[in-house]
Amino acid sequence: MIQVVLFLITVALVAAGFAWVADRPGDVAITWMGYHVETSLMVAALAIAALIVVAMVVWSVARGILRSPEQVSLFFRHRRAMKGYLAITRGLIAIGAGDLRLARRSADEAARLSPGDPLMLLLAAQSAQMAGDRGGAERAFHEMAQHENTKLLGLRGLYIEAQRRNDVGAARRVAEEAAKAAPALAWAGQAVLDDRCAATDWSGALDALDHMKSALEKDDYRRKRAVLLTARALALQDIDRDAARAAVLEAVKLAPDLVPAAALAGRRLAETGEARRASKILNAAWKLNPHPDIAEAYANLRFGDTARARLTRMQSLADKLPGQLEGALTVARAAVDAREFATARAALAPYLSTPTRRVATLMAEIEETEHGDEGRVREWLGRAMRAAGDPVWTADGVVSDRWLPVSPNGRLDGYEWRMPLAEIGVTYPVIETPPPAPEPPVALERPDTATPVVAVAEPAAPLAPVEPLRKAQKPAARPAPVEAVIPLVHAPDDPGPDSGLDGELVPEIAAAGAVSPWQRLKQLFR
Repeated sequence: MIQVVLFLITVALVAAGFAWVADRPGDVAITWMGYHVETSLMVAALAIAALIVVAMVVWSVARGILRSPEQVSLFFRHRRAMKGYLAITRGLIAIGAGDLRLARRSADEAARLSPGDPLMLLLAAQSAQMAGDRGGAERAFHEMAQHENTKLLGLRGLYIEAQRRNDVGAARRVAEEAAKAAPALAWAGQAVLDDRCAATDWSGALDALDHMKSALEKDDYRRKRAVLLTARALALQDIDRDAARAAVLEAVKLAPDLVPAAALAGRRLAETGEARRASKILNAAWKLNPHPDIAEAYANLRFGDTARARLTRMQSLADKLPGQLEGALTVARAAVDAREFATARAALAPYLSTPTRRVATLMAEIEETEHGDEGRVREWLGRAMRAAGDPVWTADGVVSDRWLPVSPNGRLDGYEWRMPLAEIGVTYPVIETPPPAPEPPVALERPDTATPVVAVAEPAAPLAPVEPLRKAQKPAARPAPVEAVIPLVHAPDDPGPDSGLDGELVPEIAAAGAVSPWQRLKQLFR
């Protein structure tokens, strides 16, 4: 629409110009070399316009004749380039389709028609890789690295080839060159960072991370820097405690939920008498990520405290996140150290129905320390063997007893506090020890009465498999002269009698036969 309006305006201006000239007639006289020409103004203007058009036509023809060799050459070059691009296109499609023969033929054709073309070099390198010709691929990548516009692509290819032949030195040099040429290049910066971490060069790793800062998200950069600072602090804690303290405090600011950083910062601050500041850091970390290492550092905030003072401190820490298993274990551990066994049992009571290994093991310690009951200790230890596992530091299928900054596969911050094999959904043991088969009740005769009774031990908690058996037991006929001992029948996961919810038990009667008490005890664990 705008173009139509402009065209109409132009036509109107031209018409107005002609009308203006027609309304003002005049004569034009030219005298040159003895010739005298007189004509009107309109005719002179038209003649000048015609001469200009003729001059332009003559100039165009002459220029076309003069430039014809160049145009012919340009035509053939363009045609050759088009054939080269078509060959490159066919080759790339053949590589994607897995047609090696067509890819190599197209690469040769493209090299003949378009030598030095970036896409031709890429096609040659990929076809060589597809054919297993690593030497040809490296030559193509080397040639690409010589050109400014394909340098990064060539370096990337050389880096991959170096990794394939396990040439760590060459891969490191190529990655460093690429990172120097383009600091924001993610793969190059990550390669340099991984190399520094593998060499435990934490200062170099921090420098590499700073160079690739623009290629990372803000949260990712802060987390990685916190992990590297924590690793550096752990390496320096026996060399330069002041530098280690400064590094770990910066790590806590960057990632308050990083457990190793918070625990180490709490220990370093406690050593220098800054218990209040350490308590603030540990409390914040506990609220974000309750962990045994944080609890241990919190328990040792003040050197020389009594066991009861540590118990009080642990109870205040657990109250910040009520209902957490880690809090209950922390309180129970401190209570055992303070010999407050009732407090320890009360803390673990909500988790005794389905205990984890740590809960069952701690209950065994409580039974041994408080009562010295070897039977109950064995029961809890047996239950610990069949109980669900606890979270551990795990990465790449490897379990570590402590946190490490780099996983076995070289991933920074690869270790996580979680259940082993959680990625495949296995959180409980798949092999269970079958429960012992129940034996029929045997009637016994009390010394003061002739009525036979059956001695049955009441379990600590109501168990579904035992209840029907208890109801079915009735007084039986008088047994043989040899008195028998009735074994305790309980479920595989039951800790046995007196598990903290003790009930009244009928005492067992000592056997008069040849079976010894130790043999009967061993039968309980079959």
